[in-house]
Amino acid sequence: MNLQIFTHFGKFILWQKQIFKRPENWSMYYKETLRQMYDIGIGSFPIVFLISIFIGAVTAVQFAYQMAGTLIPRYYIGYIVRDMTIIELAPTITCLVLAGKVGSNMAAELGGMRQKEHIDAMEIMGVNTSTYLILPKLIGSLVMIPVLVCAAAIIGIAGAYLASVPTGFFMDDEFITGLRSFFVPYNVVMMFVKAFVFAYILTSVASYQGYFVRGGSIELGAASTRAVVYSNILILLADYVIALLLTV
Repeated sequence: MNLQIFTHFGKFILWQKQIFKRPENWSMYYKETLRQMYDIGIGSFPIVFLISIFIGAVTAVQFAYQMAGTLIPRYYIGYIVRDMTIIELAPTITCLVLAGKVGSNMAAELGGMRQKEHIDAMEIMGVNTSTYLILPKLIGSLVMIPVLVCAAAIIGIAGAYLASVPTGFFMDDEFITGLRSFFVPYNVVMMFVKAFVFAYILTSVASYQGYFVRGGSIELGAASTRAVVYSNILILLADYVIALLLTV
């Protein structure tokens, strides 16, 4: 089992060189990239919106409960929710969800093409399938996932406001004061760094699982599952490493 891990890791690293080779037809890649951007960005926005607004709301309510009866100023809730959402919740939770939605879809799509021998047919015609099938997905993810993460941060803060101010937990000026207090622009940079790294991880891992799948429908289902599980594990590991590198 351990040897298989090293084998797949080496194969994955070597495969990266094939992905970034020069495209044969730029117009084909452009159209495919736009399609991937639409599928990843517009197709994933409803689930990102739903999750973000409830995460922001629950975060505000839980912090309000934990800080009840303490000497901490009430406006700190807005400050804590803002930084927690920007630094951790928006990039990490969003990409974990996208690993399940986008990653499994990529693995299933590529795995189906491999099983139906579409990839073999394209290779016979001289197409570099690693570049044509994977590079547009990577570009689409690297462009749209940071946009989704940014939207998730804004929606999460809005959800916290809707859950705390209209319901009477806080006054409007208290929450707004917290949002505007102690703001560090570097936290936004950290959010986008995480978004780019997580986007690359979930796309490349899912594509690898689908592109090299062998067998029938059972193996394809297992590959889709591995794509989600491995992506989530690597995203959490990368989250810890980035936090160490950028905050210590």
